[in-house]
This record gives sequence, C-alpha cells and structure tokens, in this order.
Amino acid sequence: MRKEDVMALLSKEMAAYDRMRDELEMDYCGKWVIVHDEELVGTYDESEDAAYDALQKFGRGPYLIKQVGEPPIAPPPFHIVQAGP
Repeated sequence: MRKEDVMALLSKEMAAYDRMRDELEMDYCGKWVIVHDEELVGTYDESEDAAYDALQKFGRGPYLIKQVGEPPIAPPPFHIVQAGP
C-alpha cells in the first residue's frame, strides 16, 4: 500500500475517533481503543493488549490505536521523493 493511501486511511480513522470523542471520554477515559474502518472495535486497559489484538485482527493495518483522553495526534509528516528528471 502506498504511503499516501495509508495516510488517507489513518486520517479517516482519526476523524472517526474525533466524532466519537465525547462518548469515548465519558465511557472509556484512560483506556486504549482501536478504530478500524471508522468504527470502534475494542477497548483495552493496556496499550500492549490493544496492539496485540489489532495485529491479530487486522495484520499490519492501517488502524488507529489511541488512549482516550490524550491530546489529539497529528499524522507524521512525510516526503515523497521521485527519481528522474
């Protein structure tokens, strides 16, 4: 999968998390969540458990793992380098 495609999917997952934020913070503050295909698919006490479950369910992703109540995350910057003239 191309970097651009991965970043587009992660942006959708982050937007889905933002839409759920108020409810998540009321019900799961401090927990770790997985968002995949713009849906909440799991809540966990430990980040390692969320990562393990996400890997088992979805392979290498992309998916969003985030601790509820933490500040928003920004996608990391990346550069595309094209070879040739």
